[in-house]
Amino acid sequence: MRGRICAVLALVALLSACGGPDVDATGREIFNDICARCHAADLSGGVGPALGPGSNAASQDDEYLRTTIRDGRGRMPSFRQTLSTEQIDRVVEYVRSVQEEG
Repeated sequence: MRGRICAVLALVALLSACGGPDVDATGREIFNDICARCHAADLSGGVGPALGPGSNAASQDDEYLRTTIRDGRGRMPSFRQTLSTEQIDRVVEYVRSVQEEG
């Protein structure tokens, strides 16, 4: 299991270093391109924690999510070099929209 986690984190780090999504990508597109690998396309979690309705992330404020995406937290890498502030905001808006649907 530990090897699998290391492999996923290495892949995420490699993809982060290779550039990010289009500057005008939607929050959903960015999430599916970068975040879904660890958090699942439906936000149910996997290597990373669940982000959907009823999750710990749903109870955190927007700034907590922005800071986590920008700076990383725990095993999650920083995306400060990959995503602009505006792109991070779009991801947070997308996550919130999914949380509200549930």
